[in-house]
Amino acid sequence: MISHFMRLFPNSRPCQPNDLVLPMKFISNKLALPLGLGLLASLALLWASVDHAQAQWPNATPTTPMAQRNALNLLVNQVNWFQNATRTASAYVGGGYGMLLQQFQAVRAQYAGFKSTLNPQQLNSGANQWAELDSGLDIIQEAFTDYQTAVANGQSSSSAFANMTQVLNEAMGVWVQELKQDCNQLQVGW
Repeated sequence: MISHFMRLFPNSRPCQPNDLVLPMKFISNKLALPLGLGLLASLALLWASVDHAQAQWPNATPTTPMAQRNALNLLVNQVNWFQNATRTASAYVGGGYGMLLQQFQAVRAQYAGFKSTLNPQQLNSGANQWAELDSGLDIIQEAFTDYQTAVANGQSSSSAFANMTQVLNEAMGVWVQELKQDCNQLQVGW
């Protein structure tokens, strides 16, 4: 049986104890495979470490007009849901404060997603508008802190909550109007 395998490797021969000198061809064949694999592994590592200029992230957000329109529509819908939540929050158990805060955070997340669809020209030419919209969301978020401060200062929670929901509803209405105006001016989705 061993003789069948030996026919597959004609250059190899069994080692004899008195045969101390191995032929050079036999040694070079034994070293060729590990050296070849080592060279291949080195090249693979080198290739993987090279920074390719054309590489893109697999989840890069597209900046096509259609993607911008879709993202804008999603943002406007999220704002509408938030405004609806401000009108119905008092009907929820516990006043709906947590639900409103969660809805507001969803608006912020949707706005961040929308901004990721803008191309560099839109971001640069509308830098002031985007900064104002960002600041507007920061100011609107202060209504949640004002509610907590009012309750801590002795105002009834239902009265403070009613004030907060009214402020949030009106402020988001102004904010979304400004968003739409800025998008038209900067030709977002065109």
